[in-house]
Amino acid sequence: MKTALLEELQQARTEKRQVVLATNLKSGDQKLLYPFENEDNSDFSEAARNALRSDKPVTFEAEDGPVFLNIFNPPLRLFIVGAVHIAQALVPMAAAADYEVTVIDPRRSFGSSFRFPNVTLDNRWPDEAFESLSPDRRSAIVTLTHDAKLDDPALQFALKSDAFYIGALGSGRTHAKRQQRLISAGFTETDFSRIHGPIGLDIGAKSPAEIAISIMAEIIAVLRRKEVK
Repeated sequence: MKTALLEELQQARTEKRQVVLATNLKSGDQKLLYPFENEDNSDFSEAARNALRSDKPVTFEAEDGPVFLNIFNPPLRLFIVGAVHIAQALVPMAAAADYEVTVIDPRRSFGSSFRFPNVTLDNRWPDEAFESLSPDRRSAIVTLTHDAKLDDPALQFALKSDAFYIGALGSGRTHAKRQQRLISAGFTETDFSRIHGPIGLDIGAKSPAEIAISIMAEIIAVLRRKEVK
């Protein structure tokens, strides 16, 4: 790889941009692609996007020969709003699945290092925290507090972001009330449909650990574009 190309790749990774290194296997020519940052709808660009989505490199048969698309994705991130019992079970599951986890809760008695050892804690209000954390296409956001003062600002920010997954804890009735509040705040039905609520796959979960399993399973299903019923 040429030095200029390597430096550009390193810069892109520092900026947490999704990038693909395309290498023509016939000529050896290389270039960097940023398929989510352009509106090119060609088969080549879509193949690069799909490679990034699936976290798997692929070989694309182009007119001038096969092109190997090597992917460089930034880390997956999970932002958990609410340092509750479910969060305590969810954190190690997400970490085991290679997510960088941040727990956000301004209630310091909840969001303490004693309850969440070796976890990144953010004791700011969710909307303030997200301003600097900048959720992106590689981010999942879950709200677990049952407190509209915390959950709603987080969801409003999440809906304006590119987060691939947004989930909110609560019953169907709670979710309907949440919908009314967000619609009143200016969001559309289409916006609201991005929120998975009640959160998690329907596996009959009861305990905090079982609910955490259902949430992690749904996040993975959405990331991998599996049908979620």
